[in-house]
Amino acid sequence: MEVVCKLAHCSDRQCAARAKTRSPYAETTLTLPWWLIGWDVFCWMGHRRFARHWSVPQIRGELADTYQIPLSADAIEDAIQRYQIMLAARQQDPQVVAAAYRNVEALVLSIDGLQPEKGHETLYVVRELNAQRIWFAEALLSSNADEVRRLVSQARAWATQVGLPVHLWLSDKQDAFVTGIAAEFPGVPHRYCVNHFLRDLAKPMLEAESHAKVKMRRTVRGWRTIEREVWQHRRPSPAAAPAVVPAAASPAVVPAATTPVTHVLAYQAAQDLAAATAPPADASEVVLDDWSAVRGRRNDAQGGP
Repeated sequence: MEVVCKLAHCSDRQCAARAKTRSPYAETTLTLPWWLIGWDVFCWMGHRRFARHWSVPQIRGELADTYQIPLSADAIEDAIQRYQIMLAARQQDPQVVAAAYRNVEALVLSIDGLQPEKGHETLYVVRELNAQRIWFAEALLSSNADEVRRLVSQARAWATQVGLPVHLWLSDKQDAFVTGIAAEFPGVPHRYCVNHFLRDLAKPMLEAESHAKVKMRRTVRGWRTIEREVWQHRRPSPAAAPAVVPAAASPAVVPAATTPVTHVLAYQAAQDLAAATAPPADASEVVLDDWSAVRGRRNDAQGGP
């Protein structure tokens, strides 16, 4: 359905805003103020962005190519931001939350901080694990005890609203988490997250591994020079002529009418001839292989030791 919106000017010729166009009141019943798109386009963009993980340029190109809807990147980003706000409001609606916890007997809560980059504010997320549901998230510039306790207090208000007991808290056991949860949820067990527990358990080994790598770098510091010398030695001289491969060494000389047995024998003979004429492995191969293993060991910084 296409709706024609007739814009108008103020009828008072003395009005200072007469030059500006005004939309009719009926338009507000069809679209929100300051919006240039309909609800169908709005939901289409939000679904592509968060359910299918499309980028803004990809959404913009699809709208222009398939639906002939020209929108700037700023307009799409603004619509996506509003979509996030509406989605968060719906997720926190009391009726929706009550329906999600209709068959849940108790709550298991977790809190953790997500920092995209150092120096940026940290996003603290509170999740309920039995229903696999994010309750709320808030970015904090400071992770002091008062700010964190305010989030834990908000989680207590959510638990009261749901009407279910809290049986367990999980976190990385930062000091602010420990004190805040103990104050707002007295008597509720507070346990380590498995991921953080194993990570903390491996810290002594990772520190020893780091010191070992430092010693290794000092020991093998001159190996790069040796590797360059080996490559320089293995590089063929410009005057060297290419080796001539005997005709018998190539399977291509086997006639097409040869039987399969003869073909296998010819191929085996070519392999034997190639092995017999190949130069013997020298020390340079050992040096390059050893240095490749050392380099991989020295530069591998992923995972455990």
